[in-house]
Amino acid sequence: MQNFLQLWSEAVKTSLGFFWMALWAFILGYFISSLIQVLVTRARMQKAMGKDGPRSMLLGTFFGFISSSCSFSALSATRAIFNKGAGLAPSLAFLLASTNLVIELGIVIAIFLGWQFVVGEYVGGILLILITWLLIRITRPRRLEAQARNQSDQDEDHHGTELDWKEKLVSMQSWQEIGQTYVMEWQMVWRDVLIGFTVAGMISAMVPDSFFQTLFIGSGGENTANPGFLAVLAQTLVGPIAAFFTFIGSMGNIPLAAVLFGQGVTFAGVMAFIFSDLVVLPVLRINANYYGWKMALYLLALMLVAIVFAALAMHYTLAFLGLLPDFTAMTAPGNRAYFKLNYQLVLNVISLLANLVLVWLWYKAQHAHDAHNHHGGHDHHSHHHHGHKQHVASLIDRVLSVLVVLAVVWLFGGLIVLLF
Repeated sequence: MQNFLQLWSEAVKTSLGFFWMALWAFILGYFISSLIQVLVTRARMQKAMGKDGPRSMLLGTFFGFISSSCSFSALSATRAIFNKGAGLAPSLAFLLASTNLVIELGIVIAIFLGWQFVVGEYVGGILLILITWLLIRITRPRRLEAQARNQSDQDEDHHGTELDWKEKLVSMQSWQEIGQTYVMEWQMVWRDVLIGFTVAGMISAMVPDSFFQTLFIGSGGENTANPGFLAVLAQTLVGPIAAFFTFIGSMGNIPLAAVLFGQGVTFAGVMAFIFSDLVVLPVLRINANYYGWKMALYLLALMLVAIVFAALAMHYTLAFLGLLPDFTAMTAPGNRAYFKLNYQLVLNVISLLANLVLVWLWYKAQHAHDAHNHHGGHDHHSHHHHGHKQHVASLIDRVLSVLVVLAVVWLFGGLIVLLF
Protein backbone atom coordinates (compact mmCIF):
# COMPACT_ATOMS: atom_id res chain seq x y z
CA MET A 1 0.00 0.00 0.00
CA GLN A 2 2.82 2.37 0.95
CA ASN A 3 4.47 1.65 -2.41
CA PHE A 4 1.25 2.40 -4.34
CA LEU A 5 0.74 5.73 -2.53
CA GLN A 6 4.33 6.69 -3.33
CA LEU A 7 3.83 5.84 -7.04
CA TRP A 8 0.51 7.72 -7.06
CA SER A 9 2.03 10.91 -5.64
CA GLU A 10 5.00 10.54 -8.04
CA ALA A 11 2.60 10.18 -11.04
CA VAL A 12 0.60 13.29 -10.05
CA LYS A 13 3.77 15.34 -9.42
CA THR A 14 5.02 14.34 -12.91
CA SER A 15 1.66 15.22 -14.58
CA LEU A 16 1.52 18.65 -12.92
CA GLY A 17 5.22 19.24 -13.60
CA PHE A 18 4.76 18.39 -17.30
CA PHE A 19 1.84 20.82 -17.53
CA TRP A 20 3.79 23.57 -15.72
CA MET A 21 6.65 23.11 -18.23
CA ALA A 22 4.28 23.52 -21.17
CA LEU A 23 1.87 26.18 -19.84
CA TRP A 24 3.51 29.30 -21.37
CA ALA A 25 3.89 27.45 -24.70
CA PHE A 26 0.17 26.62 -24.81
CA ILE A 27 -0.87 30.20 -24.02
CA LEU A 28 1.61 31.75 -26.50
CA GLY A 29 0.75 29.23 -29.23
CA TYR A 30 -3.01 29.66 -28.92
CA PHE A 31 -2.68 33.44 -28.79
CA ILE A 32 -0.66 33.49 -32.05
CA SER A 33 -3.08 30.99 -33.60
CA SER A 34 -6.12 33.13 -32.60
CA LEU A 35 -4.48 36.30 -33.90
CA ILE A 36 -3.88 34.76 -37.32
CA GLN A 37 -7.33 33.14 -37.54
CA VAL A 38 -9.05 36.48 -36.98
CA LEU A 39 -6.75 38.40 -39.34
CA VAL A 40 -6.98 35.88 -42.23
CA THR A 41 -10.53 34.71 -42.91
CA ARG A 42 -11.47 31.34 -44.37
CA ALA A 43 -13.37 33.05 -47.19
CA ARG A 44 -10.08 34.57 -48.33
CA MET A 45 -8.39 31.16 -48.24
CA GLN A 46 -11.15 29.53 -50.30
CA LYS A 47 -10.87 32.22 -52.98
CA ALA A 48 -7.12 31.61 -53.25
CA MET A 49 -7.11 27.78 -53.25
CA GLY A 50 -7.75 25.93 -56.50
CA LYS A 51 -8.47 22.34 -57.49
CA ASP A 52 -5.00 20.81 -57.71
CA GLY A 53 -1.43 21.46 -58.81
CA PRO A 54 1.67 22.85 -57.08
CA ARG A 55 0.22 26.34 -56.47
CA SER A 56 -2.91 24.94 -54.79
CA MET A 57 -0.79 22.55 -52.70
CA LEU A 58 1.48 25.40 -51.61
CA LEU A 59 -1.48 27.60 -50.69
CA GLY A 60 -3.23 24.73 -48.89
CA THR A 61 -0.08 24.12 -46.84
CA PHE A 62 0.42 27.83 -46.11
CA PHE A 63 -3.20 28.40 -45.06
CA GLY A 64 -3.05 25.25 -42.91
CA PHE A 65 0.11 26.53 -41.24
CA ILE A 66 -1.49 29.87 -40.35
CA SER A 67 -4.78 28.23 -39.22
CA SER A 68 -3.08 26.01 -36.66
CA SER A 69 -5.68 24.20 -34.58
CA CYS A 70 -6.58 20.97 -32.85
CA SER A 71 -7.47 17.94 -34.98
CA PHE A 72 -11.25 18.35 -34.58
CA SER A 73 -11.48 22.00 -35.67
CA ALA A 74 -8.98 21.28 -38.48
CA LEU A 75 -11.32 18.53 -39.74
CA SER A 76 -14.26 20.93 -39.72
CA ALA A 77 -12.33 23.68 -41.55
CA THR A 78 -10.99 21.15 -44.09
CA ARG A 79 -14.47 19.90 -44.89
CA ALA A 80 -15.68 23.47 -45.48
CA ILE A 81 -12.75 24.16 -47.84
CA PHE A 82 -13.33 20.83 -49.66
CA ASN A 83 -17.06 21.65 -50.02
CA LYS A 84 -16.27 25.06 -51.50
CA GLY A 85 -14.48 23.30 -54.36
CA ALA A 86 -10.85 22.85 -53.27
CA GLY A 87 -9.30 19.62 -54.58
CA LEU A 88 -8.78 16.60 -52.29
CA ALA A 89 -4.95 16.96 -52.24
CA PRO A 90 -4.89 20.73 -51.34
CA SER A 91 -7.62 20.09 -48.72
CA LEU A 92 -5.49 17.35 -47.13
CA ALA A 93 -2.41 19.61 -47.37
CA PHE A 94 -4.43 22.18 -45.37
CA LEU A 95 -5.46 19.50 -42.83
CA LEU A 96 -1.93 18.09 -42.36
CA ALA A 97 -0.34 21.55 -42.13
CA SER A 98 -2.89 22.84 -39.61
CA THR A 99 -2.24 19.90 -37.27
CA ASN A 100 1.52 19.31 -37.84
CA LEU A 101 3.19 22.53 -38.99
CA VAL A 102 1.90 24.52 -36.03
CA ILE A 103 3.77 27.01 -33.86
CA GLU A 104 2.44 25.89 -30.47
CA LEU A 105 3.23 22.22 -31.21
CA GLY A 106 6.83 23.07 -32.16
CA ILE A 107 7.33 25.00 -28.90
CA VAL A 108 5.93 22.15 -26.77
CA ILE A 109 8.04 19.55 -28.63
CA ALA A 110 11.17 21.69 -28.08
CA ILE A 111 10.43 21.79 -24.32
CA PHE A 112 9.83 18.04 -23.95
CA LEU A 113 11.95 16.37 -26.63
CA GLY A 114 14.62 18.65 -28.10
CA TRP A 115 15.51 20.25 -31.42
CA GLN A 116 15.80 17.04 -33.49
CA PHE A 117 12.11 16.33 -32.87
CA VAL A 118 11.18 19.90 -33.81
CA VAL A 119 13.01 19.41 -37.14
CA GLY A 120 11.30 16.02 -37.45
CA GLU A 121 7.91 17.64 -36.86
CA TYR A 122 8.29 20.41 -39.45
CA VAL A 123 10.34 18.69 -42.16
CA GLY A 124 8.41 15.45 -41.57
CA GLY A 125 5.14 17.41 -41.77
CA ILE A 126 6.10 18.70 -45.24
CA LEU A 127 7.11 15.15 -46.23
CA LEU A 128 3.69 13.89 -45.04
CA ILE A 129 1.99 16.39 -47.35
CA LEU A 130 4.20 15.46 -50.35
CA ILE A 131 3.74 11.70 -49.81
CA THR A 132 -0.05 12.11 -49.44
CA TRP A 133 -0.14 14.16 -52.68
CA LEU A 134 1.87 11.47 -54.49
CA LEU A 135 -0.41 8.69 -53.17
CA ILE A 136 -3.52 10.59 -54.33
CA ARG A 137 -1.97 10.99 -57.80
CA ILE A 138 -1.20 7.25 -57.92
CA THR A 139 -4.57 6.02 -56.58
CA ARG A 140 -6.73 8.67 -58.33
CA PRO A 141 -9.84 8.31 -56.13
CA ARG A 142 -12.14 10.36 -58.41
CA ARG A 143 -15.32 8.38 -57.73
CA LEU A 144 -14.66 8.41 -53.98
CA GLU A 145 -14.08 12.17 -54.13
CA ALA A 146 -17.35 12.75 -55.99
CA GLN A 147 -19.27 10.58 -53.49
CA ALA A 148 -17.64 12.41 -50.57
CA ARG A 149 -18.70 15.80 -52.00
CA ASN A 150 -22.30 14.54 -52.31
CA GLN A 151 -22.22 13.08 -48.78
CA SER A 152 -20.98 16.38 -47.32
CA ASP A 153 -23.73 18.85 -46.54
CA GLN A 154 -22.76 22.40 -47.44
CA ASP A 155 -21.14 24.39 -44.66
CA GLU A 156 -22.49 27.90 -44.35
CA ASP A 157 -19.81 30.49 -44.00
CA HIS A 158 -21.26 33.71 -42.58
CA HIS A 159 -18.93 36.59 -42.23
CA GLY A 160 -19.57 40.25 -41.73
CA THR A 161 -17.77 43.16 -43.26
CA GLU A 162 -14.24 42.38 -44.38
CA LEU A 163 -11.74 44.71 -42.77
CA ASP A 164 -8.09 44.93 -43.74
CA TRP A 165 -5.76 43.23 -41.22
CA LYS A 166 -4.20 46.59 -40.24
CA GLU A 167 -7.68 47.97 -39.46
CA LYS A 168 -8.46 44.82 -37.49
CA LEU A 169 -5.37 45.26 -35.31
CA VAL A 170 -6.68 48.59 -33.99
CA SER A 171 -10.33 47.54 -33.74
CA MET A 172 -11.70 46.62 -30.30
CA GLN A 173 -14.24 44.30 -31.96
CA SER A 174 -11.40 42.36 -33.63
CA TRP A 175 -9.60 42.01 -30.31
CA GLN A 176 -12.81 40.68 -28.78
CA GLU A 177 -12.94 38.16 -31.65
CA ILE A 178 -9.32 37.19 -30.87
CA GLY A 179 -10.34 36.66 -27.23
CA GLN A 180 -13.31 34.53 -28.37
CA THR A 181 -11.13 32.44 -30.68
CA TYR A 182 -8.52 31.98 -27.95
CA VAL A 183 -11.12 30.72 -25.45
CA MET A 184 -12.61 28.43 -28.13
CA GLU A 185 -9.17 26.93 -28.79
CA TRP A 186 -8.91 26.08 -25.09
CA GLN A 187 -12.49 24.78 -24.99
CA MET A 188 -11.56 22.29 -27.69
CA VAL A 189 -8.30 21.04 -26.24
CA TRP A 190 -8.57 21.26 -22.46
CA ARG A 191 -9.94 17.71 -22.12
CA ASP A 192 -7.24 16.29 -24.41
CA VAL A 193 -4.58 18.17 -22.45
CA LEU A 194 -5.93 17.15 -19.02
CA ILE A 195 -6.23 13.45 -19.96
CA GLY A 196 -2.94 13.42 -21.92
CA PHE A 197 -0.86 14.94 -19.13
CA THR A 198 -2.53 12.75 -16.47
CA VAL A 199 -1.89 9.57 -18.47
CA ALA A 200 1.72 10.62 -19.21
CA GLY A 201 2.39 11.01 -15.48
CA MET A 202 0.78 7.62 -14.71
CA ILE A 203 2.74 5.80 -17.42
CA SER A 204 5.99 7.52 -16.45
CA ALA A 205 5.69 6.55 -12.76
CA MET A 206 3.83 3.22 -12.89
CA VAL A 207 4.50 1.29 -16.10
CA PRO A 208 7.66 -0.89 -15.95
CA ASP A 209 10.39 -0.60 -18.62
CA SER A 210 9.78 -4.22 -19.65
CA PHE A 211 6.31 -3.26 -20.98
CA PHE A 212 7.82 -0.77 -23.45
CA GLN A 213 10.52 -3.23 -24.50
CA THR A 214 7.82 -5.81 -25.29
CA LEU A 215 5.56 -3.35 -27.13
CA PHE A 216 8.33 -1.53 -29.03
CA ILE A 217 10.73 -4.24 -30.20
CA GLY A 218 14.38 -3.22 -29.79
CA SER A 219 13.72 -0.30 -27.43
CA GLY A 220 15.91 0.24 -24.38
CA GLY A 221 18.62 -2.15 -25.58
CA GLU A 222 22.33 -1.62 -26.34
CA ASN A 223 21.99 0.11 -29.70
CA THR A 224 18.59 1.62 -28.94
CA ALA A 225 18.88 4.77 -31.12
CA ASN A 226 19.20 2.73 -34.34
CA PRO A 227 18.56 -0.96 -33.59
CA GLY A 228 18.44 -2.29 -37.19
CA PHE A 229 15.88 -1.72 -39.95
CA LEU A 230 13.31 -4.38 -38.94
CA ALA A 231 13.17 -3.15 -35.33
CA VAL A 232 12.88 0.49 -36.49
CA LEU A 233 10.11 -0.48 -38.96
CA ALA A 234 8.25 -2.47 -36.27
CA GLN A 235 8.37 0.51 -33.88
CA THR A 236 7.22 2.87 -36.65
CA LEU A 237 4.20 0.60 -37.22
CA VAL A 238 3.44 0.27 -33.48
CA GLY A 239 3.53 4.10 -32.98
CA PRO A 240 0.30 4.82 -34.93
CA ILE A 241 -1.41 1.72 -33.43
CA ALA A 242 -0.61 2.96 -29.91
CA ALA A 243 -1.92 6.43 -30.89
CA PHE A 244 -5.08 4.99 -32.54
CA PHE A 245 -6.41 3.80 -29.20
CA THR A 246 -5.71 7.06 -27.35
CA PHE A 247 -8.44 9.68 -27.59
CA ILE A 248 -5.82 12.36 -27.24
CA GLY A 249 -4.93 15.05 -29.80
CA SER A 250 -1.38 16.05 -30.64
CA MET A 251 -0.97 18.59 -27.82
CA GLY A 252 -1.85 16.00 -25.17
CA ASN A 253 0.31 13.38 -26.88
CA ILE A 254 3.65 15.23 -26.56
CA PRO A 255 4.32 14.37 -22.88
CA LEU A 256 3.41 10.75 -23.73
CA ALA A 257 5.87 10.86 -26.63
CA ALA A 258 8.52 12.14 -24.18
CA VAL A 259 7.81 9.17 -21.90
CA LEU A 260 8.16 6.76 -24.88
CA PHE A 261 11.46 8.36 -25.92
CA GLY A 262 12.72 8.21 -22.33
CA GLN A 263 12.06 4.44 -22.43
CA GLY A 264 14.33 4.03 -25.46
CA VAL A 265 11.78 4.03 -28.31
CA THR A 266 13.53 5.08 -31.55
CA PHE A 267 13.21 8.51 -33.18
CA ALA A 268 11.08 6.95 -35.97
CA GLY A 269 8.74 5.26 -33.46
CA VAL A 270 8.25 8.47 -31.47
CA MET A 271 7.73 10.60 -34.63
CA ALA A 272 5.16 8.10 -35.97
CA PHE A 273 3.34 8.35 -32.62
CA ILE A 274 3.35 12.19 -32.74
CA PHE A 275 2.21 12.29 -36.39
CA SER A 276 -0.74 9.99 -35.64
CA ASP A 277 -3.17 12.59 -34.27
CA LEU A 278 -5.20 12.24 -37.50
CA VAL A 279 -5.46 8.42 -37.37
CA VAL A 280 -7.06 8.20 -33.92
CA LEU A 281 -10.50 6.62 -33.43
CA PRO A 282 -12.51 9.86 -32.96
CA VAL A 283 -11.07 11.33 -36.20
CA LEU A 284 -12.08 8.19 -38.14
CA ARG A 285 -15.64 8.54 -36.81
CA ILE A 286 -15.82 12.26 -37.71
CA ASN A 287 -14.50 11.64 -41.25
CA ALA A 288 -17.11 8.90 -41.69
CA ASN A 289 -19.80 11.43 -40.66
CA TYR A 290 -18.46 13.98 -43.12
CA TYR A 291 -17.60 11.91 -46.19
CA GLY A 292 -18.95 8.35 -45.66
CA TRP A 293 -17.07 5.25 -44.46
CA LYS A 294 -15.33 4.42 -47.77
CA MET A 295 -13.65 7.81 -47.95
CA ALA A 296 -12.87 7.77 -44.19
CA LEU A 297 -11.07 4.40 -44.51
CA TYR A 298 -9.27 5.58 -47.67
CA LEU A 299 -8.03 8.67 -45.78
CA LEU A 300 -6.95 6.48 -42.83
CA ALA A 301 -4.93 4.18 -45.13
CA LEU A 302 -3.43 7.21 -46.92
CA MET A 303 -2.34 8.82 -43.64
CA LEU A 304 -0.89 5.59 -42.21
CA VAL A 305 1.29 4.94 -45.27
CA ALA A 306 2.45 8.59 -45.31
CA ILE A 307 3.22 8.55 -41.55
CA VAL A 308 5.36 5.39 -41.77
CA PHE A 309 7.32 6.66 -44.81
CA ALA A 310 7.84 10.18 -43.36
CA ALA A 311 8.97 8.85 -39.94
CA LEU A 312 11.42 6.37 -41.52
CA ALA A 313 12.79 9.02 -43.93
CA MET A 314 13.42 11.47 -41.06
CA HIS A 315 14.99 8.74 -38.88
CA TYR A 316 17.48 7.56 -41.52
CA THR A 317 18.32 11.10 -42.65
CA LEU A 318 19.32 12.01 -39.07
CA ALA A 319 21.13 8.65 -38.71
CA PHE A 320 23.10 9.36 -41.90
CA LEU A 321 24.05 12.82 -40.57
CA GLY A 322 24.97 11.33 -37.16
CA LEU A 323 22.31 13.50 -35.45
CA LEU A 324 19.93 10.89 -33.99
CA PRO A 325 18.96 12.00 -30.45
CA ASP A 326 20.05 9.82 -27.54
CA PHE A 327 17.37 8.88 -25.01
CA THR A 328 19.94 8.36 -22.22
CA ALA A 329 20.60 12.14 -22.23
CA MET A 330 16.98 12.73 -21.13
CA THR A 331 16.34 13.42 -17.46
CA ALA A 332 13.88 10.87 -16.04
CA PRO A 333 10.54 12.64 -15.33
CA GLY A 334 10.68 11.65 -11.65
CA ASN A 335 14.13 13.26 -11.18
CA ARG A 336 13.23 16.67 -12.59
CA ALA A 337 12.74 19.75 -10.42
CA TYR A 338 9.70 21.31 -12.08
CA PHE A 339 8.68 24.11 -9.75
CA LYS A 340 11.60 26.45 -9.17
CA LEU A 341 12.61 30.05 -9.81
CA ASN A 342 13.75 30.05 -13.45
CA TYR A 343 12.84 31.41 -16.90
CA GLN A 344 9.84 29.03 -16.97
CA LEU A 345 8.28 30.64 -13.88
CA VAL A 346 8.73 34.13 -15.39
CA LEU A 347 7.24 33.04 -18.75
CA ASN A 348 4.32 31.32 -17.02
CA VAL A 349 3.51 34.41 -14.91
CA ILE A 350 3.60 36.70 -18.01
CA SER A 351 1.52 34.18 -19.99
CA LEU A 352 -1.08 33.85 -17.21
CA LEU A 353 -1.47 37.66 -17.14
CA ALA A 354 -1.93 37.66 -20.95
CA ASN A 355 -4.41 34.79 -20.51
CA LEU A 356 -6.47 36.95 -18.08
CA VAL A 357 -6.59 39.80 -20.64
CA LEU A 358 -7.73 37.40 -23.42
CA VAL A 359 -10.42 35.86 -21.17
CA TRP A 360 -11.61 39.38 -20.27
CA LEU A 361 -11.87 40.22 -24.01
CA TRP A 362 -13.87 37.01 -24.51
CA TYR A 363 -16.17 37.96 -21.61
CA LYS A 364 -16.71 41.44 -23.13
CA ALA A 365 -17.56 39.85 -26.51
CA GLN A 366 -20.07 37.47 -24.88
CA HIS A 367 -21.64 40.38 -23.00
CA ALA A 368 -21.93 42.47 -26.20
CA HIS A 369 -23.33 39.47 -28.10
CA ASP A 370 -26.00 38.82 -25.42
CA ALA A 371 -26.99 42.51 -25.36
CA HIS A 372 -27.24 42.52 -29.18
CA ASN A 373 -29.47 39.43 -29.19
CA HIS A 374 -31.57 40.87 -26.35
CA HIS A 375 -32.37 43.87 -28.57
CA GLY A 376 -33.56 41.63 -31.38
CA GLY A 377 -30.39 41.49 -33.44
CA HIS A 378 -29.24 38.35 -35.23
CA ASP A 379 -25.83 36.80 -35.05
CA HIS A 380 -23.99 36.97 -38.36
CA HIS A 381 -20.67 35.85 -36.99
CA SER A 382 -19.91 32.18 -37.14
CA HIS A 383 -16.45 30.92 -36.30
CA HIS A 384 -15.20 27.84 -38.09
CA HIS A 385 -14.65 26.04 -34.79
CA HIS A 386 -18.33 25.79 -33.94
CA GLY A 387 -19.11 23.35 -36.71
CA HIS A 388 -17.23 20.35 -35.45
CA LYS A 389 -19.04 19.97 -32.13
CA GLN A 390 -22.32 18.60 -33.46
CA HIS A 391 -20.43 16.10 -35.62
CA VAL A 392 -18.24 14.61 -32.92
CA ALA A 393 -19.89 11.33 -32.00
CA SER A 394 -21.69 11.71 -28.69
CA LEU A 395 -20.25 8.39 -27.51
CA ILE A 396 -16.70 9.77 -27.81
CA ASP A 397 -17.85 12.91 -26.00
CA ARG A 398 -19.28 10.84 -23.16
CA VAL A 399 -16.13 8.68 -22.90
CA LEU A 400 -13.98 11.84 -22.77
CA SER A 401 -16.22 13.34 -20.06
CA VAL A 402 -15.90 10.19 -17.93
CA LEU A 403 -12.10 10.18 -18.42
CA VAL A 404 -11.97 13.88 -17.40
CA VAL A 405 -13.81 13.12 -14.13
CA LEU A 406 -11.47 10.17 -13.44
CA ALA A 407 -8.40 12.33 -14.22
CA VAL A 408 -9.57 15.13 -11.87
CA VAL A 409 -10.29 12.63 -9.04
CA TRP A 410 -6.88 10.98 -9.63
CA LEU A 411 -5.01 14.33 -9.57
CA PHE A 412 -6.77 15.65 -6.45
CA GLY A 413 -6.29 12.34 -4.65
CA GLY A 414 -2.61 12.30 -5.58
CA LEU A 415 -2.18 15.91 -4.39
CA ILE A 416 -3.66 15.01 -1.00
CA VAL A 417 -1.26 12.00 -0.78
CA LEU A 418 1.62 14.28 -1.85
CA LEU A 419 0.80 16.91 0.83
CA PHE A 420 0.19 14.50 3.72
